[in-house]
Amino acid sequence: MQKLNHIDDKELLDRFYGDYNNDWLGELLPRYTLLLFGVCMKYLKNEEDAKDCVQQIFLKAINELHKYKVEYFKSWIYMIAKNHCLMKLRDKGKYPVEITAKMAATPDVSEDKNLLIEKDNTLIELQAALQQLSKEQQVCVTLFYLEKKSYTEISGETGYSMMQVKSHIQNGKRNLKLLLEKKLNHGR
Repeated sequence: MQKLNHIDDKELLDRFYGDYNNDWLGELLPRYTLLLFGVCMKYLKNEEDAKDCVQQIFLKAINELHKYKVEYFKSWIYMIAKNHCLMKLRDKGKYPVEITAKMAATPDVSEDKNLLIEKDNTLIELQAALQQLSKEQQVCVTLFYLEKKSYTEISGETGYSMMQVKSHIQNGKRNLKLLLEKKLNHGR
């Protein structure tokens, strides 16, 4: 397959979901090598570990993309990378600040792993619930919570008024909560 630099990420994902040909991912994933390496270096502070993690994240991404439809690839792959690094640090016994408080209270290692598995499952459910929101809510919630954009930035990118952005975020957040609670209640 020739280089397809002119095709954007969304189009490559759409093509992948059309035929599940990994060649499309072979074009998409390398675009994120530097981003993923940067994320891994931020958490692991070791070049060799970071390089290894990037490869592991690519393998996980390929596996997950065959199971779940991803709408916002950059945000999704970033979360996969962050969680992978946090898991690696936890396995080494180096708790990063973000998860120390919750995990330090749980001395049992098997409980730690269960907590991380539960957290990973929640993220997967959250991703699925996000796909069920209206397009406007999906965009605004993703930009605000995952990409950490301000109301002003979101308004500029989407063309929505500030009031619309605020409304889409509030309604999206409420709907996500309802969808996750519904899933949780049906899972019991």
